[in-house]
Amino acid sequence: MISLASPSSVSDDIDSLFSALDAAPSTIWIALRAADEVMADAQAIRERVDGGEGLPLAGLTFAVKDNIDVAAMQTTAAHPAFTRVADRHATVVERLIAAGALLIGKTNMDQFATGLVGARSPHGVVTSALDPQRVAGGSSSGSGAAVGHGLVDFSLGTDTAGSGRVPAAFNGILGIKPTLGLLPLDGVVPASPSYDTVSVFATTTALAARIMSVITGSSPTDPKSRDWALDAPHAAPARPVIALPGRDDLVSLSPAARAMFDDAVTRFEALGAEMRTIDLAPFLATAALLYGGGLVSERAWSYGAFLAAHPEGADPSVAAIAAAAMQVDGTAVIDAQQSVAAATRHAREVLAGTDAMLIPTAPIHPTVDEVASDPIGVNSVVGTFTNFVNLMDMAAVAVPTGTIPDEGAFGVSIVTPRFHDQVALDLAARLLGEPEQNAALGVPGADVAVFGAHLSGEPLNPQLQSLGARLVGEVRTADRFRMLLIEGEVDRPAVVRSTDGAEIPGELWRFSPVALSTLLRSIGAPLALGQIELADGSSVLGFTASVDLSQRDITDFGGWRAFRAASALPVTV
Repeated sequence: MISLASPSSVSDDIDSLFSALDAAPSTIWIALRAADEVMADAQAIRERVDGGEGLPLAGLTFAVKDNIDVAAMQTTAAHPAFTRVADRHATVVERLIAAGALLIGKTNMDQFATGLVGARSPHGVVTSALDPQRVAGGSSSGSGAAVGHGLVDFSLGTDTAGSGRVPAAFNGILGIKPTLGLLPLDGVVPASPSYDTVSVFATTTALAARIMSVITGSSPTDPKSRDWALDAPHAAPARPVIALPGRDDLVSLSPAARAMFDDAVTRFEALGAEMRTIDLAPFLATAALLYGGGLVSERAWSYGAFLAAHPEGADPSVAAIAAAAMQVDGTAVIDAQQSVAAATRHAREVLAGTDAMLIPTAPIHPTVDEVASDPIGVNSVVGTFTNFVNLMDMAAVAVPTGTIPDEGAFGVSIVTPRFHDQVALDLAARLLGEPEQNAALGVPGADVAVFGAHLSGEPLNPQLQSLGARLVGEVRTADRFRMLLIEGEVDRPAVVRSTDGAEIPGELWRFSPVALSTLLRSIGAPLALGQIELADGSSVLGFTASVDLSQRDITDFGGWRAFRAASALPVTV
C-alpha cells in the first residue's frame, strides 16, 4: 500500500515499489506503467483524500490481467496481433480507480484466457511465487503471481474454467470467483461469454471484501450484468452444513494432498460445521462439457476467426482448441446447453439442505517441465474440480492451505449457490482464522435493531442466523426508551418510547429484503417492528411493542443481558 501521509512518503513508496518490480520475474507483466505516471496518480489520490473524499481503496496498488481494458493502454490478451488501445476503462477498473486504487500495470496470461497453467503466452511462462520450478496457474497467471510476490495489494483476473482460483492455490493467496454477472464484463475480452467473470486475487478476506464491495453491481454497458438477488444471504450460518466429495471422487489426489484436504475438513468440524458426503461424479461429468462438448464453440465465437487469420504468435494449444471449436455443429451446442441445465437442476437437488461445498482447488501443482511435456493433458488434470462451477452458475472462494514437499502448493475451494458469495467468503475467513466481521461484501439490505431474546447467544438468535442475517455491531437507543418484561414460553423485553427514558444497549443486524419479510411474518403480538431512534441520531427498524405499561419495568438493569444475569434466568438455545 502506498502511504499518503506526505509527498515524500508517496515518493519513497513508489521508488520502493519499482525497485521490487525490477527484481521480480519479468514474465509476470505484459505492460508496466511508467513510474512518473504512477507517482502523479498517487499524488492526485492524496489530494483527494486531503480534500475530504472518502476513498475506500485509497493508496492500494493493483494490477489487471491483459484481457481487461485500461484507457490509453494496450489490451493484447497475450497475442501481439490482437493488440488494441482502449479508449475507456473497463467498468471494474473505472470503479477501482474512482475508489482510490492505484493501477501499476497489466499482467501476463494464458493466451485468450484459455488454459489453467500460465504457460501459454508469447511473453514467457509465469512461475509460482512459492516455487519457481512450478507454474503459477492460469489463465490469470500474472495476476496471481503479482499478488503472491507481494508486488501489488490485489489484482483482477478472469475466470471461466477456474482461472480465478487455480492461480490463487498455486501462489498461496485468495481467489474470489463471484456469481456470474455481479462484476460487469464490459471492456473484457471474451473467452466463453456465457460463463466468463472477472475475479479478484487478494491476501485476506477483509481486503477481498473491500474490493468486491467497490466493483460489484450491474452496469448499463453490460447487458448481462446483475445486482444482488433480493434473497442473497448476508452471512454464513453459525453451524453450516458443508457438502464433501466421496473418497472415490478424490482419487486424483496424492496421499499428502488428501491429508491436507482432510485437515481442512477437520478444521471446519472443529468450528461447528456438519459435513455431509455427496456424489461429485455428476458435477465432474458436467465439467467435461466446457472443452469436451458443444460449449467449446464459445471459444470459436470469441477468437476462432481471429486465430485462423493470425496463426503467427498463436500458442499451439490455444490454436488447436480454437480450430476444433470452429468445427462444432450447432445442434451439439444445444445438446451441451441442455445437459448443463439438467445437471444444474440435479446439483441443486443434491446440495439441498447444505450451505456450501468443499472441494480441492486443483489435484496437482505441476512443474514447468511437466506442462511442457504434456500441455493439454496436464491442463485438463489441473481443471478437474474447477470447470463445473461457472457452468452451474455457482460462486467460489479459493483458499490456500499450504505446500506439500516435492508436490507444490495445495488449496481448497468453498463453492456456494449463486448469490451466496457472502457465505463462501465468511467460511473462508473461518478456515483462515480471520475476523469474519471484516469480510462483509456490502450486500444491500435492511438493518434491524434487537434488544433482547434475539441478541447474540440468546434463545431466539438462531432465528436471525437461519435467515442469513449478519451482525453489524452494537448500538444503543436514544434516551427516550424503556424496557418492559414480557413473560412467556421465551421471556423477552419490549422496548417502548417514554418521556422518562434511558439508553438501552442492543445489536444491529442486516437482512436481505426477503429475509426481512420472513422475519416480519414470524413476529407475534405484542412485539412489532417499528422505527427506533439510536443514540447517534440515526433511525432504524427495531423490535418495539405495544404493551400495557403496567408490565414489569426492567430499564434500570441496563439492558437485557444485565437483567438476565441479575435474575439468573437460564439461557436455552
